[in-house]
Amino acid sequence: MSFFLRKLGRLLGVVFAVSVLTFMMVSFLPGDVAYAIAGEDATLEEINHIREQLGLNDPILIRYWEWVTGCLSGDFGESIRTGEPVLDAIFSRLPVTIELMILSQIFAVLLAIPLGLYSAYRAGSPQDKSITTVGFVFVSIPNFVFGLIMIYFLSLKLDLFPVSDYTRIDEGLFANLHSMALPALAIASAEWVVLMRVLRSDLIGVLKEDYIAMARSKGLPPAYVLFRHALRPASFTLLTILGLQVANVMSGALVIETLFALPGLGRLLVENIFARDFMMVQGCVLFIAVFYTVINFTVDMLYAVVDPRVRLERRHG
Repeated sequence: MSFFLRKLGRLLGVVFAVSVLTFMMVSFLPGDVAYAIAGEDATLEEINHIREQLGLNDPILIRYWEWVTGCLSGDFGESIRTGEPVLDAIFSRLPVTIELMILSQIFAVLLAIPLGLYSAYRAGSPQDKSITTVGFVFVSIPNFVFGLIMIYFLSLKLDLFPVSDYTRIDEGLFANLHSMALPALAIASAEWVVLMRVLRSDLIGVLKEDYIAMARSKGLPPAYVLFRHALRPASFTLLTILGLQVANVMSGALVIETLFALPGLGRLLVENIFARDFMMVQGCVLFIAVFYTVINFTVDMLYAVVDPRVRLERRHG
């Protein structure tokens, strides 16, 4: 229980810190939001009226208190441009981002596990060094650059995938996956390398254990030994990294969703940053922070369940 309470306390602390920092940064952005809304031809009275409506004339602590208490009750405010409730806009875009996140992680895992197993089994071999070199190349290329390369070759040259023709999942699963494949691969292009290197490192240690030597002495096929006996004990760190990579996926979505014209949460945030819709920006950033910390909290709990030594170490540490 103490392990759970410590993790929960950290989660709440992170969310509180993010809410304060987000509100402060948005509040101190250069320029006047009221002037941007009213337009260049607006009079001073019109600008002051807008400031009064938005509560911009109130002290910053009062504005923060009103905003954060509203968020706690489920009211993230309304868009200053469209009047749409912030939470409604987030939930309407969230399924696209979640699908992008899941698909990119699936692609990353499908690449990382077989390559990590093979590299560990052939550690130090030319094949292992070749996989490592290829991994460094992929991790060195920003995901948006890799996305542009795929658009050029797979969309414009070969016409295999659409460039910016998103299809909703209720309009057809295959069409939806076809429109999401390139964006997910663009994000996974660097994520699989981290997973592969972590898995390889842990597997090299596991393959030196006595029970692996015993399994090999029984004449079991190498693939059976790797998948049946070595993969599970070497996957604990991989599970944690998968949870931590949610931050990378979210940050990647900010650019990739804009690049591929996906109507997701990242694109919603980018559009409203340029539009200076501070209510929407604050709501999106806070929601992303809560989403990220809750997933990390869940991963920590799962990790403690799978490996009880984590709870004991934290208790005696």
